[in-house]
Amino acid sequence: MLSELRVYEFLQEVAGPEAAPGGGTAAALAGAQGAALISMVCRLTLGRKKYAEAAAEMAAALERAETLRQELIELMDRDASAYDGVMAAYKLPKETPQEQAARQAAIQQGLQQAARVPLETLAACVETLELAPAVLARGNPNVISDGGAGVLSAHAGMMAALLNVVINLNAITDALFVATARSEMEALRARGDAARATAWAAVCTHLGL
Repeated sequence: MLSELRVYEFLQEVAGPEAAPGGGTAAALAGAQGAALISMVCRLTLGRKKYAEAAAEMAAALERAETLRQELIELMDRDASAYDGVMAAYKLPKETPQEQAARQAAIQQGLQQAARVPLETLAACVETLELAPAVLARGNPNVISDGGAGVLSAHAGMMAALLNVVINLNAITDALFVATARSEMEALRARGDAARATAWAAVCTHLGL
């Protein structure tokens, strides 16, 4: 599994001559890194008397951030598998009209799955971003730079996932599927951008950027 590789080994895989793992897997990794940094801020806030009033909020945010981190780790492997499914469909025989029809149906099915997975990654990155404003506002200010790094990482994951959704939607012929996915994608993007802006403003205010 890609998620179990050492960092060096994983980057070697990404830099290799195969198209997977690629941007979709990297998007999930960026999101998982963002969730991990939000978890870090929560853990470095909990148990400190100075921030006792925020303990319940931090505990809840920590639990959700850890769930999202695990989901995003799993999406790293799922994204690569989805791409492999599309490539397998393109390799199906196409000598007869029946084979051509079956191949085209398999390609479209594969493309839809290849769009769904980064859409899930996008959603998880957005949820991570939406945890950030409260965590950065009420968490330990000594690690706000780490929290800010988490915000940037989760937003990068969000945008990278969005690119992978779009490239697959552009090749899908089911108009209803495309319209539904685009609507969901744009709604998620708006939420993520709003959360990122709020969280980043807190970072800039605190650090004097």
